Amino acid sequence: MSSPLNIVIASRESRLALWQAEHVRAQLATLHDGARVSVLGMTTQGDQILDRPLAQIGGKGLFIKELEAAMQAGKADLAVHSLKDMPMEMPQGFLLAAICLRENPLDAFVCRRYAALAELPAGAIVGTSSLRREAVLRRRYPHLVIKSLRGNLDTRLKKLDGGQYDAIILAAAGLIRLGLTARIRALLPPEESLPAPGQGALGLEIHAGRADAAAWVAPLHDEATAHCVRAERAFSRALGGSCQIPLGGYALLREGKLWLRGFIASPDGQEMLEGETRGRPEDDEAMGAALAEDLRRQGADAILASMAGT
Repeated sequence: MSSPLNIVIASRESRLALWQAEHVRAQLATLHDGARVSVLGMTTQGDQILDRPLAQIGGKGLFIKELEAAMQAGKADLAVHSLKDMPMEMPQGFLLAAICLRENPLDAFVCRRYAALAELPAGAIVGTSSLRREAVLRRRYPHLVIKSLRGNLDTRLKKLDGGQYDAIILAAAGLIRLGLTARIRALLPPEESLPAPGQGALGLEIHAGRADAAAWVAPLHDEATAHCVRAERAFSRALGGSCQIPLGGYALLREGKLWLRGFIASPDGQEMLEGETRGRPEDDEAMGAALAEDLRRQGADAILASMAGT
């Protein structure tokens, strides 16, 4: 008699990351009857360094290196990631084997006293960990004070509740997944705060060459979400996308057509270049690259050069 299938999922140990890993674990256990599916919780370097903005300490890759090392060593078969937290260039030897159905991709306004961003008075302190959100806030609401906000979701909410911030901006998806929808005072529409590439979607990463792992997770792949996310990530990648660049990219599938919007901005929000394109879903990555080229023609390289100090 053959031994039962054993699948190990590597995950960060934050409550949200573990929820996401457990969500995938439950689906895999249902798909593969009799399989032993477990979650290996790990602390990453990105979780340990909380006193500096992410853009200053190495970017999004700090959240995945330990998970990839576990896969490389054979301790785990796959890792579950929030796609907005994944580098735009996949590390050599790894691939995204599945992109899961997207949760709400929008940014959420979280505040105890005020119902909307527009109600915040001059000098109100707004917390965010994202240069993208910071640039948008500085551009639209120059009278507000924007301060860095690091830590897992629960830590951020405690800082808000403790009075360190008047309001904070978070991804709606994380609040919804943890049953904290009631904390959302308002969802910010794309016209007000264009989401980050991949926001709200989960990606399942495996070691390249693991055809068995690719087959295990294949049923969890949602092609409609994947078209949108591929376009967004290609747009970001073509502009050197990282958490060090204030950049938004968001795609929708409507009536069989892919609609991609994107922007790049200076950190202070004074400069912002925007664009959009529509096309066939199967041209997702080409559309992302084309939109990036459109922004380059508008002057994106000057913004990028200014942030590089050249």
